[in-house]
Formats: sequence, structure tokens, C-alpha cells
Amino acid sequence: MSFQIPRGTQDILPGEVEKWQFIENTARELCSRYQYKEIRTPIFEHTELFARGVGESTDIVQKEMYTFEDRKGRSITLRPEGTASTVRAFVEKKLYANPSQPTKLYYIGPMFRYERPQTGRFRQFVQFGIEALGSHDPAIDAEVISLAMSLYQSLGLKSIKLVINSLGDGESRKAHREALIAHFQPRIGEFCSDCQKRLEQNPLRILDCKKDRDHELMETAPSILEFLNEESKQYFNKVQQYLTSNGIPFEVDPRLVRGLDYYNHTAFEIMSNAEGFGAITTLCGGGRYNGLTQEIGGPETPGIGFALSIERLLAALDAEDVALPISSNIDCYMVTMGDQAKDRAVSLLFDMRKAGLKAEKDYEDKKIKAQLKAADRHKAKFVAILGDDELERNVVAVKNMETGAQEEIAIDELITYLKQF
Repeated sequence: MSFQIPRGTQDILPGEVEKWQFIENTARELCSRYQYKEIRTPIFEHTELFARGVGESTDIVQKEMYTFEDRKGRSITLRPEGTASTVRAFVEKKLYANPSQPTKLYYIGPMFRYERPQTGRFRQFVQFGIEALGSHDPAIDAEVISLAMSLYQSLGLKSIKLVINSLGDGESRKAHREALIAHFQPRIGEFCSDCQKRLEQNPLRILDCKKDRDHELMETAPSILEFLNEESKQYFNKVQQYLTSNGIPFEVDPRLVRGLDYYNHTAFEIMSNAEGFGAITTLCGGGRYNGLTQEIGGPETPGIGFALSIERLLAALDAEDVALPISSNIDCYMVTMGDQAKDRAVSLLFDMRKAGLKAEKDYEDKKIKAQLKAADRHKAKFVAILGDDELERNVVAVKNMETGAQEEIAIDELITYLKQF
């Protein structure tokens, strides 16, 4: 019987996985600079967490979640995103009680959504995201955005664009909601069934509809920026001031929405402008969610964060022909001739690795010429040639693969010799 990988998933093989490791290590190092600490949450949670934490009116909850019943009949869902789980842990473990606030967290891990696979989009995908919980300061908004931009820039992307918007506070959102209902109500029958439901549930989500995005009412829909009260305007101006002072270019797009009820104030997306990247240009999305912690049962706590797909990041790197600085070289390849030399090479190889050197040897009894070819394939910096004759004289022949120079040294001095290079 032949088995195939499920649609929308992928095997990440040696040669490719090193790119993932490089990106993940870059993200971790950046988070360390910004003082964000890693959190690891379960891959599955109770379904109600995502219904409340992501929003029952969202496509994620209504159409895309992998949900099943466990043996006790409890509804369980593979996590479709990382924010809800992170905030659940923040509440359950009472991280809000720590004297040092805000609580700054990041996560890297697999998420699951049942959607149509395409370039950079999978049903199992890996998200990197951060959450900052416990501060109303617009400076933390700018910090979160700058961390995301710094990651893309540090990896070599140039064709990226930051788009921001303000969703205002609760008062501003309420006034905008009423205006949206009045705008769409007379012709809501011309919209898809999802938008017809959203009209009362969350009319802001209509602006995010993919099916009806070309409808003429979308262009004339009232902008949230027209309904911002003075406090919301000042908040948004402050975020823009901080981004400008950090040298981060941005565009204000009043049509950019984060369609969940608890989102407010800052919303942002980072997009790729690279030619040939694809129809879906968004690389990263984030925003402020001051009501989410309460929705999940915790105290009133402001929060802001973002999430990005590593698959889409890799697709953007490919679109810009960015080669990550990944080295697959090894320090030394052992070439052996004769049974006694092969036996000695086993312990010698162990000692090299123990000393911190990347080393390898032949395990297939290849001829010396084939072993040297294997050393080339491993991109070995040095080849250590050990035969029974060398073993009897307690020496090893070491060849510098870059210069071609070769010399004999005492076996006991091999590690010291290699480490000096």
C-alpha cells in the first residue's frame, strides 16, 4: 500500500529545513533584543476558546477550523492561530500578577486551517507571533510593528510595505458600526450570504469580504477615520509619530480592518510588493485587542500583537531571490584505508565531535576515491586520511580542501590542528 502526504501539508527535507531554522533563530534572537519571552501552548484547545477568542462571525471559526470530539465527547480544535491560546495561558497562569509589566511573549509553532492550499498557504502552517499584554502606551504599538518590520528587513526583504489604520475606541467603533449598517442595509441583498449575516453581527467584517470587494458600496463605505473621537485621533497620531521617529515608512489605509469586536485602535499589515509574489500579498497582520483578555475570563488588560506565516515569508524571499546565508560545510571528513584505521577512526570521529567540530566519515566501505568525492559533497574544509601505515606511525595526513596543501601531523594533535582554523 502506498501512502501520500495529506493535501495542504508538506515535508520539509534536509537542504530546505535549514532555511526554517535560520528564520526561526533570527526571530528568537530579535525577540531577545526586544525582551519578548517564548511561550509554548498546546496544539489543541477546547473549541469554545477559539469561538470566543477569534470570533464566531469569522471565517476561521465558521469554515476553517479542524474540530473533533474526544473520547469523552468534548469538542476539541486544532489551534488555527496563536493569540487565543497565548491569552488563555496569560489568564490561567495569572501572568498579569507579575510585578514586571507588560507581559511580552512570542511563539513559533504549527497552526491548522481547512482552506484551499496555494502558494505560501497550507492547511498546516507555521506561525511566528508576538503578544504584548498590559500596556495602553502607543509606544508599545510602534514597538510591535517595528519588531515585525525588523525581522523582514534583517532577512533581506526590500519589497515590503507597511499599512496601518485605526479602529478607534469603543465609542468610535459604535458610531462607525451604525454608519456601516445604514450604508449597506438598503442593498444588502446584493451581497453574499456571509455579508448578509455580518450586517448585524459585525458589519466591519463586510469590508474584509473577498467575494464582494469590487461592489460599488465598498468604495463609498464610511471610513472609520471619520468617526474617531479626539482621544482615538491622538492615540493614532502618537503611533504614527513613533513610527516616523524610528524611520519606518508606512501608509494609512482606512479600509484596513481587523474584524473582531474586541479589536480597537491600531491595526496593521505588512505586504509584499515583489513582482510575481502572487495575488495574496499580505505577509503579516496585527493589531490592538483591548477586550480579548476579558472575553476569555481574565481582568481588563490591554494587548497588541501580530502573527506571520513562515511559509509566506519563504515565498517572499523566493520572489525577491534572497539567498539566506546558510552554510552546510563540515570541518573534517575522515577517509580511511584498512580495518585497523577504520576502527581507530570511530573514536577519533567521536573525539572531534566532542570537541565541537562538525565531522563525518564513510560508513559504506567505499574506495578511497569515492570517499574523497563524499568529502566534496559534504563541503569539508579538511580531509583527514588515515591508513594502517599512518596508524602504525601514529600520524594522520590532513588535506586543506581550499588550498590543496597536505601535511602529516600526530593523531593526538589532529583536533588542536583543526580548531586553529
